[in-house]
Amino acid sequence: MIRSPSAVLFDLDGTLLDTANDLANCLNLLLSEEKKPTLPLDAIRLHVSNGANAMLDFGFGAIEESYKQNLRERLLKLYEANIATHTVWFDGLEAFTSLLREKGIPWGIVTNKPRLYTDLLLDAMQISSVIDVVVCPDDLNIAKPDPRPMLHACQQISAEPSSCVYVGDHIRDIEAGKAAGMKTIAAAYGYLEAPEQVYEWQADFIINKSTDISQLFDL
Repeated sequence: MIRSPSAVLFDLDGTLLDTANDLANCLNLLLSEEKKPTLPLDAIRLHVSNGANAMLDFGFGAIEESYKQNLRERLLKLYEANIATHTVWFDGLEAFTSLLREKGIPWGIVTNKPRLYTDLLLDAMQISSVIDVVVCPDDLNIAKPDPRPMLHACQQISAEPSSCVYVGDHIRDIEAGKAAGMKTIAAAYGYLEAPEQVYEWQADFIINKSTDISQLFDL
């Protein structure tokens, strides 16, 4: 049981918000433009946590680097134009963040998603006005698993890292949280290519359903 956290921080894609269908649809739009067969959304979901290049590798296979760069730019433009068409909160997390605010506990996001798309997404989902801190890789030119974005988030909200909690669906999230001295929660409901590996991450807690998170806290 977690008591009196100084803050609760989340990864974004696959942890707080289910953005996979928007990303997958954009890849399928790009495949259609290139006269290639589209792919099942569930199959693409497994690759979205690893970024645009991984999605392109999955969708197009081995391709020339200049062609891949062109596809990447077009994929990101498609995503910018369709940032929150199908994106939703994972069940229970909007209510949980509201509870944190009621209790006076700061909450925020530390993500490897670039600032442009993070801000567009949070604005579209009406989260920007109710969140205490957002840290993106552009802010420090550093990304998880480096712990410095985590520590920067704590500094921004005057939170003590040792009493802070980080929730994420990738091993890099848990590594970054642990390196920053935080308690960590592994979101096994997220975009895991091999769900059984979550037990190897050595997180302090594992939740298999997003709605389970409130059971870990004594608020």
